[in-house]
Amino acid sequence: MTQSTGPEPALAAGEDPRRYAQILTAVYDATMAGGRGPARPREVIGDSWRRLQTLGIDPEQKSISPSLVDVSDLELSRRDSGLFDVLDDLARGLESVVQDGNNILVVADRHGRVLWRSGSTAVLDRADGLGFVEGASWAEDSVGTNAIGTALVSRRAVQIFSAEHYVRSHHPWTCAGAPIKDPRTGQVIGAVDVSGPASSVHPTTLALVDAIARLAESQLREHHRQNLDLLRSVAAPMLARLHSPALAVDANGWVAATSSVALRTRVLLPEDLATGRFWMPTLGVCEVEPLPGGWLVRPTGVAESASVSETAGATTICIDLRHPQHTRLEIRSEVGEWIHEPTPRHAEILYLLAVHREGRTAAQMAADLFGDGGRAITVRAEMSRLRKQLSGVVMTQPYRFDASATLEILMPEDISRLLPHSSAPAVRARRIR
Repeated sequence: MTQSTGPEPALAAGEDPRRYAQILTAVYDATMAGGRGPARPREVIGDSWRRLQTLGIDPEQKSISPSLVDVSDLELSRRDSGLFDVLDDLARGLESVVQDGNNILVVADRHGRVLWRSGSTAVLDRADGLGFVEGASWAEDSVGTNAIGTALVSRRAVQIFSAEHYVRSHHPWTCAGAPIKDPRTGQVIGAVDVSGPASSVHPTTLALVDAIARLAESQLREHHRQNLDLLRSVAAPMLARLHSPALAVDANGWVAATSSVALRTRVLLPEDLATGRFWMPTLGVCEVEPLPGGWLVRPTGVAESASVSETAGATTICIDLRHPQHTRLEIRSEVGEWIHEPTPRHAEILYLLAVHREGRTAAQMAADLFGDGGRAITVRAEMSRLRKQLSGVVMTQPYRFDASATLEILMPEDISRLLPHSSAPAVRARRIR
């Protein structure tokens, strides 16, 4: 029951599902009783069970009571999820899996809330009995190990079979889920899941679900390209008439067109951007004006290499690690504030820089992240990507936060929930202190 780096089905091809389910039940019973089972759960399952035991989730809960959601609120969540435009692609791609009437197709948002589901009346009725309904939360910390919640935490495709579910009442089910990332931000915005009776388990289901999730990401990427092209067509004539540096960017900071500004693909924007003057990490203080589908950003002349203190006076850098899935970096200064959600790797780096305020060399960071100081080249490449987003916030020689800024770090109440996706030795050591 080992874990590979790619999508790994719960059941190997040719394996007897009934025999495998019996082994899993024995492993589950022994683990929940604090004993030693006939085998160890797969790594992704064992990690999930430990997280849930730490949270005190009851594995014997009989059913899930879905939170009641107003129809209008649910529709708003669907529109805001970023998944609305790819729903038809998800449904078509997985039609063959659900058309036999045994399986249910579910699309959830980044928090694990069920936004849509599709299936036969019989399978939907069975799902109702579990609280597997539209509007219900199937986050891991709400209902235990399941393909939606565990895929969102692990950020990888997973298949959960029978007694691999943490809650015993879910053991008659099998599910395969894959996270969907927004290509504009790199953040997970939801998950697609196929669930059904445990007897319907098949090794290829996970690969199909993962492939459909990647197809959805491709479609989102194409929509983004089309929107940038439209913004570029609007902004190009305006930029041509200006006699000062300027950029046209979309709502996520992706650059559609530039004039007299160093070439870049994206800039970080304040979360509540509006017309006026704002500070941006890679551009300094800028004048901002609205454009159809984006913003016109005009740097005022502050050098890009300036530190946060030089561009914006007294500055506070806040790293919020309290949510297990979504690290938030907030910069507050005299000219405004902005919030950025870093990638999981960048979240690890920001945490390590916060606890080592004096800074880390590339070799030290490599040891922290990989347990191997010889991987400094990998670290330098990752730091280069991070500093393109956080120029003036993260400094070099050694890598560190700007010393003049005030640094705040908000930790989870339960230290075992610190960056649960991370396998970095320095992070894992902190979790068990």
